[in-house]
This record gives sequence, C-alpha cells and structure tokens, in this order.
Amino acid sequence: MGLLRVMMPPKLQLLALLAFAVAMFFLENQIQKLEESRGKLERAIARHEVREIEQRHTQDGLRERDSAAALSSSEDDVVIIYNRVPKTASTSFTNIAYDLCGKNHYHVLHINTTKNNPVMSLQDQVRFVKNVTEWREMKPAFYHGHVSFLDFTKFGVKKKPIYINVIRDPIERLVSYYYFLRFGDDYRPGLRRRKQGDKKTFDECVSAGGSDCAPEKLWLQIPFFCGHYSECWNVGSQWALEQAKYNLVNEYMLVGVTEELEDFVMMLEAALPRFFKGATELYKTGKKSHLRKTSEKKPPTKESIAKLQQSPIWKMENEFYEFALEQFQFVRAHAVREKDGELYLLAQNFFYEKIYPKN
Repeated sequence: MGLLRVMMPPKLQLLALLAFAVAMFFLENQIQKLEESRGKLERAIARHEVREIEQRHTQDGLRERDSAAALSSSEDDVVIIYNRVPKTASTSFTNIAYDLCGKNHYHVLHINTTKNNPVMSLQDQVRFVKNVTEWREMKPAFYHGHVSFLDFTKFGVKKKPIYINVIRDPIERLVSYYYFLRFGDDYRPGLRRRKQGDKKTFDECVSAGGSDCAPEKLWLQIPFFCGHYSECWNVGSQWALEQAKYNLVNEYMLVGVTEELEDFVMMLEAALPRFFKGATELYKTGKKSHLRKTSEKKPPTKESIAKLQQSPIWKMENEFYEFALEQFQFVRAHAVREKDGELYLLAQNFFYEKIYPKN
C-alpha cells in the first residue's frame, strides 16, 4: 500500500480504499449469509431427524396396536367344541363353563339334537359348520352337546374349532347311565326318566341277559370320537376303534378322564385362560362342580364285571379308554407336578435365542 500511495494520486488512493472496504463488506455479508444458511440447513436436518424419530415411534406404536388388536381378534375368534359323552361328568364340567362365561366374556351354547341323536344329517352338518365359523356375534364360543365328532375340514373350513372331551371307564359309565335312566339325579330330581319305575338292579340285568346292560350298550365312546361315518356306529368295528384313536390324537387339543377331572380342568386353565381362567379354584370350591350325581346307584359285583369283560366289545372300548388315559397322563406329566399333595403347573421351559437379523 505504501508503494501505491507514492505512485497513485490521492483521489485514486481514496477510490482504492473505498473499493477494498466495499469488497470486505461484501465478503463479510456473504459469509454471514452462508452462516445463516448453514444454521437453517442444520435446523432443517434436525427437524427432519425429529420427524423421522416421531414417525418411527408412531409406526412402532401402530404396529404394536395392530399386533395387540390382531391378538385380541385372534383370541375373540376362538371356538371350543365339547362333544360330551353321556355320564362322564360332562354336566359338572359344563357348569364350570357356564359359571365363567360372564366373567371371562365368552358365550356358551348347548347343542340340543332331536331325541339326543349324536349323528347329524348332512344338511345339519353344513348348517352347524356355518354357524360355528361365521356366527361372529357368538364368538368367542363354547359349544357343548351329545354329538359325535365332526370333521370341519370336509367342508372347506381353514380355521377349525378346538375340540376337547372327557371319557370314563366303560363299565362305570354304563352302570351310571343304567341307574340314571331309572332314578335320575340330583340336578333335576323332578324330571321323569325313560326307565323310571324299573327297580331291577344292574347285577340282576346282567344275570338275566337284559338289553339295557348288554355289551352292545358299551359301544358309545368309540363312535363319539370316530365321528359321522357309518362304520363308526357298527358295533365292534376295528376300523372305528382306530379312527377314534386317530381323532383323539390329531383332532382334540385335550381329552381328560372322569376319574382325574381336576387335573383336566387345571390343564385347560393353563392352556386356554381366555376361557378357563379361575376354573381350577371354582372346581375345588364351587357349589356346582360335583352337582350332578345319580340318585341311586349300586356298584356291580365282580361277577357282573367279569361277564361284561368277556365281551370283545368291552375289550375294544376298554382299549380306547386305556389309550386315552395313557395319552392324558403323558400330557399331564409334561404340564404339572405334585408337591405335598397339591398339583402345580410347570413354568415355561422354552425360550428364544440367536434372533437375526439384529436391529
């Protein structure tokens, strides 16, 4: 600058200084604008990141809500069918379902067939399947009635109902049914039964070769599990026995036995709390748990039992009962433990690990 002052006239020196000052001002102004733009950009990026986080949270919340809604919807879409076998403590168990339906928010529907016929006509099968699967106002639902097993897949149904049942020692069941028809029970003591007035004991019936205590009357639990095939109701059919076993294992979630009904109730409560929460305590303390008892019943003699056990029909029905009992005890052994005379459910003993991809 010193050299310029010497060489340049004063006016030019002044102009040069002004130009320099203007240039510096312009540069500072541009730098300030760049700083402001950078600040705006940083704030915009920050707002965008906040929106992304909020959006992710919202999406996660929606997914959680949708997942919860789907789970709730799935639970509300459940249908249980209890195709109860007569004289197996079915009324005692059904009363538990009636007592819990209001508290646990589900519907109980009794399937009442004409003359207690366990086999439905084809058109009634279609109607029943349609009701069970499409009657949304009644879901979740617990259906019960003296009807034989019905295979829903034959009708194109994708989501099948959950089948459960209880069976009993075949001779004990027949004896109970024999006296029930004559003396009724304490559930509806005023109702007149079909054989009321017949004072003949079960032993006398067996000794006389009567039809009400004939081995053919034992043939009931097998066809109830076998289903709506004609062969199921052919007394003594080996095919029916095998089909009943197959259905018990593959189509029923749980089949209990009358002699161990409390264990059955406890396991159902653990597996299906949506329906059976509180069932075990109700069974132990409720007034209706053991409500229905045959008013008068005499245990059969060893001679009567031995005579029935000579029949191949008893052998088949007993084989099915033993098969069901073994299966139930297998399931129970992996579900409960006994300590100090009390049964306890086992805690969850599986977990997940090595979950990929990692987020």
